[in-house]
Amino acid sequence: MYAEASEGGAVAAFQHASNARLMGDLAQRLRRLDPQIVFTCARGSSDHAATYAKYLIETRLRIPVVSQAPSISSIYGAPLLHMQDQPFILISQSGRSPDLLLSAEAARKAGALVIAFANDVNSPLADLAEIVVPLHAGPEKSVAATKSYIATLCALAHLAGEWTEAKEARDAVTRLPDLLHAAWANDWSAGAEMLRDAQSMFVLGRGLTLGIAQEAALKCKETSGIHAEAFSMAEVVHGPMALVKPGFPLLIFPPRDSAAAGLDAIVQQFLGRDARIAVAGGQFDRTLSLGLPEQLDSVTAPIAMVQSFYALVNALSVMRGYDPDRPPLLQKVTKTL
Repeated sequence: MYAEASEGGAVAAFQHASNARLMGDLAQRLRRLDPQIVFTCARGSSDHAATYAKYLIETRLRIPVVSQAPSISSIYGAPLLHMQDQPFILISQSGRSPDLLLSAEAARKAGALVIAFANDVNSPLADLAEIVVPLHAGPEKSVAATKSYIATLCALAHLAGEWTEAKEARDAVTRLPDLLHAAWANDWSAGAEMLRDAQSMFVLGRGLTLGIAQEAALKCKETSGIHAEAFSMAEVVHGPMALVKPGFPLLIFPPRDSAAAGLDAIVQQFLGRDARIAVAGGQFDRTLSLGLPEQLDSVTAPIAMVQSFYALVNALSVMRGYDPDRPPLLQKVTKTL
């Protein structure tokens, strides 16, 4: 897991160069299509990437994004309506989960433009899709996905930059390899020490960092045996805060845009309950600040955050006596229906 996560910057560089023409062509087709809605379909870490895609598309392109539950096709067998000529984005590292394959088939029957973001371009999902975006992450042997998740975020950011044709967005994506190398070099070991004895914790994000919080919470569960729950910074005060007692740990991934409004007040509320708090890139009194590279914008910051986090959670897993490469009761390809 550690070795694979460390490849994030190299994967980002290779992917950007390899997919340049494909992304330009896909973005041009999407502009011509002028969709009224975008659908995403994924599970696990890939669905957390879809959360990032939702906020990216809705904030940059102002197009509503709907997460399509795979079970609508795989369990209920319901025909899909109102998808004619609308993008249906499936995200999967393996491209072999039966529920996603059935969802792809149903979307094609409904007339959607089926786009697969897949690491395995020879997978059944790639065969079903009209357009395949290769993640170019290479083999990933650790059960816990890391570089393939980073690769998915990079590909989504690349597509959004081309789709909007915004120079700032395009320039930010070209800087990603260097930013990810810098993020990997950051020392977040103090965060692992803070969480060494945790039984439960909250992971907070909002907007473009919500999917990162979801991914971090999953990794804390599967590699370190911590009951970690992800919440939006806007939602955590609506009930979940009641669980916070003295010493309760929180890991916060602040967005780098207007969604950060109110963060100071939320941090102070948790400090008032004597919580232990680590903040990615944040500078708050009585909290642990986890360093981030400079020159991050709202789109690239979440990707750099998860790059640094993977080193933290790998160290945490080993500290707690787990094998991060072989989480209990998990396998690389999860064949849900």
